[in-house]
This record gives sequence, structure tokens and C-alpha cells, in this order.
Amino acid sequence: MSHDTIPGGSSPAADAASSSSSHGVGATTEHQHHLRRLPNFLVSVKLKYVKLGYHYLISNLITLLLLPLLSFLFVHLDLLSLWSHLQYDHLLLVLASSVLLVFALTLYFMTRPRSIYLLDYSCYRPPTHLQAPRHRFLQHSRLTGDFDDSSLEFQRKILERSGLGEETVVPEAMHSIPPRPSMQAAREEAEQVMFGALDNLFAATGVKPKDIGVLVVNCSLFNPTPSLSAMIINRYKLRGNIHSFNLGGMGCSAGVISIGLAKDLLRVHRNTYAVVVSMENITQNWYFGNKKSMLIPNCLFRVGGAAVLLSNKPADRRRAKYKLVHVVRTHKGAEDKAFRCVYQEQDDAGKTGVSLSKDLMAIAGDALKTNITTLGPLVLPISEQLLFFFTLMARKLLNFKIKPYIPDFKLAFEHFCIHAGGRAVIDELEKNLDLSEEHVEASRMTLHRFGNTSSSSIWYELGYIEAKGRIRKGHRVWQIAFGSGFKCNSAVWQALRNVKPSPKSPWLDCIHRYPVEIPA
Repeated sequence: MSHDTIPGGSSPAADAASSSSSHGVGATTEHQHHLRRLPNFLVSVKLKYVKLGYHYLISNLITLLLLPLLSFLFVHLDLLSLWSHLQYDHLLLVLASSVLLVFALTLYFMTRPRSIYLLDYSCYRPPTHLQAPRHRFLQHSRLTGDFDDSSLEFQRKILERSGLGEETVVPEAMHSIPPRPSMQAAREEAEQVMFGALDNLFAATGVKPKDIGVLVVNCSLFNPTPSLSAMIINRYKLRGNIHSFNLGGMGCSAGVISIGLAKDLLRVHRNTYAVVVSMENITQNWYFGNKKSMLIPNCLFRVGGAAVLLSNKPADRRRAKYKLVHVVRTHKGAEDKAFRCVYQEQDDAGKTGVSLSKDLMAIAGDALKTNITTLGPLVLPISEQLLFFFTLMARKLLNFKIKPYIPDFKLAFEHFCIHAGGRAVIDELEKNLDLSEEHVEASRMTLHRFGNTSSSSIWYELGYIEAKGRIRKGHRVWQIAFGSGFKCNSAVWQALRNVKPSPKSPWLDCIHRYPVEIPA
């Protein structure tokens, strides 16, 4: 249960963080109301993050300038006549120029970043018999005998305001009375999610498991020995020299971190495939206590996972869905408040859970502000960058009392996959970035249909957009996720063709019912 998405827990999380010692759930003081909202992170921007974004841009400037220059030379110069004129009169100059040209071209082709392609991905669809509608969830919580009346009422109100629907799934171990959160049950949940997604992925792409050169698995709170990545290697008999990694404790933004790691590895190891598996495990991370600030994950997190197949082979461009354009990571862990705002610990009764700070929403907003300030120079059109830059200079250097300019990220992206951590954070991002209902529809509907599936939620959201038939060649997709630590990470993809939904997409048999109206 990756608890760093609890910024998405938003209003319930803020209630929990500010009422751990109270018995009423409906306290609505002005202070609490403030905690439920993201700060207006576009009002103040730090110059160092703008500079970082421009540094990323300038680092590729040689490539950007060299290609137009070479094109101009080939188009506008009669190279054959020039060669015949110079080869006798200035032989030494010709040889030196030829060597320099060959050197420049070799340097370019050797140092240019290899393109990373997304061939396909698969989102796990949990079985319907494990669904946990609200009335069954609350009835089960009461029958376990672990929660007092105040905690049961608290959970009821969270569920009412969470944005979750009636078809979300909890693991099989939680359907037993009493629950059986054993190591074996947790392994079974992990196997069902990972192998279910990977079986579909290999079947859909035709790629053989033996051809996989890189494997990255992320799961925050379940890290057995042997590791989850070793379980996959054993199941599919992957090759002995595979580069495998198992990321733990990195929260709901770890899916983007895994993509970034796979990208770096694919740029080192030629002509191979990478598989990224993003999931969370709920079985051993259910909280059985009565501390309200630690009850939120039980109500929001649900079973889910995704497997993604990447390639660095130029020939795979023809059949790939997307090309990876950017990965931008922001980590606020150097700040004590950010580090402890989502914190796994034991309550006074010795029961383990994740505690949420009252500063959570403000910290999430600050991390997001930093991330988009760095991302902006990489993706925004030049007109937006100039308006933003000159306004920022006037405010920061000249102390002009003018309203900050908010860049229009809708000019940079056609589609938005905002981590479905909770209802209020989606609402706040919609407001702060001036997005439309359709832009955040995938996030809201994913939260409704599947709940908070942690680091895999951004893939369920992309699957929703594909199932709606909205992605066309050239469209850009922005995936953005939050995580404990505290982190905010972004991935930017560009569609290489008109994208159809993946085979066995979890949306195919229900997309006609969406979007649905979610009660306020």
C-alpha cells in the first residue's frame, strides 16, 4: 500500500491528520479547510528550478543546432563541384575538412541519446469476486472487532467522500474473518498481480521472456526474500545475465522512477528490451488500529498493478505506441517536514501503519511546483516560456508588483494522467492548472473504478484514454505522480500512431459506462 499517494487522500487525509485525538469526524474549522487544499503553487516560483529546466534544454543544444546546419549544407551547396575544385588546389584543406566532418558525424551518432519506445503495457484486472463495495467494506471492518465506533464512523465518511466506486477490489486475505495477513497470502497477492499483468503483456507483444535484458520492479511496502524481481525471473525463466532491480519504499511515484531507471539502462545496453512492473501489496499493510491519521490507506488503496515493455531497438519504432520524451524527478527529502509527512510507524498500541502529517497537502503542492517549474522549459512552446520568464524576472529581480503569469500546460500536452491518489488532489490540480473536465476525466474514473492502485494508477488512466479512442499520432501525454519522501515525478510520452487499447484492457468491457457522475 504505497502511502505516498495520500496527497490524493486529500480531504480525508487532512481530517485525519488534524483530528487524531478527536471523536468527531465532521470538524470543519477554517484551519482544517485550509489543510485540505493544495497551495497555489504557481504564485511563487524559485529561479533555481527554472534554471534547471533550461539546463536540461541547453544540454541538447548541440544536437538541435547540428542537424539544421548539416541539412543546409547538403541542400544549398554543390558538394561535388566543390570537391572537384578543391581536391587539386587545396588537398590538405580538403583532407582536414573531411576528417573533421567524419569526426563530427561520428561524435553525434555516438553521443546522441537513444530513443526509448513503449511497445505496450498491461494493467492487471482483479477478479470480480474480490470486489469490496462500501456496505461490505464497513460490515467487514465491524466484524473484525479491531475498530471502535468512532473509527468505523470515520471510515464511513472517508469512503463517502473518497470518489471510489462500488467495484474496487481488496485482496483475498482481507475477505476472511478474521483477516489473515500472512506472508504466504501476501506472496499470493503479488503473484496474481505481477504474473497476471506479465502474461497478458507477453501474449500481446509476442516478445519472448528470454529476450528481456532489463527488469525493474517497484513495490513500496512488501519486499520479501527472494525479491519480487527474483520471483518474476524464476517464473518466466529469464536469462542469467539480466539486469534486475527491485525498488522498495519509494511510494506511489515509483512507477515514474522505474521508467527513468529503465531509460538510463536502455541507453547503456544496446539492442534489448526492458520490463517495468509497478504494483503495491495490501495484504500485510492493512492497519488494524484506531488512530485516525493512519486509517486513510484502508479506505483508499486497492489491488492493482501494471507491466510495461520498453525497447531501444530502432526497428521497434514501427510497432511502438509511444516514444519517451522526458522524465523529470523532484525530491524534497532534504526538508524534515517533507521527509516525515508520510511516515510508517507504530501507534500507541503497537500496530503498524502510515501516519499522515497535517502539512501533507502544502508539501505536495511545493513538490509539484518545483517539478513543473523544471519541466516547463522542456515542454512549453516558446511563447509561453517568454511570457513566464519575463514576468518572473520582473517580479524577482525588478520587484514589480504584477500578477504572476501561469503557463498554459494545455499547449504542451493533449492528455493528462494525474495519479489517482484521491479526489481532492485531482480537483486542486484541475483548478491550479486550469484543466478541463475531460483532462482530468481519466484520473477521476480510474479512482472510481479501481481505487488508488498506487504507482500503477497512471497506467490505468492511460488505458482509459486509449479505450475512449482519444489518442492520435503526435499527441503528448503527461504522467505525474506523488510519493513519500516527499517526491513528485513526471514522465512525458509522444504517441507514434493513432493508439488503440491494449488487448485485454481492464476498461474494454466497461468503458461504455464511463464517465459516470460522482456525487459531491
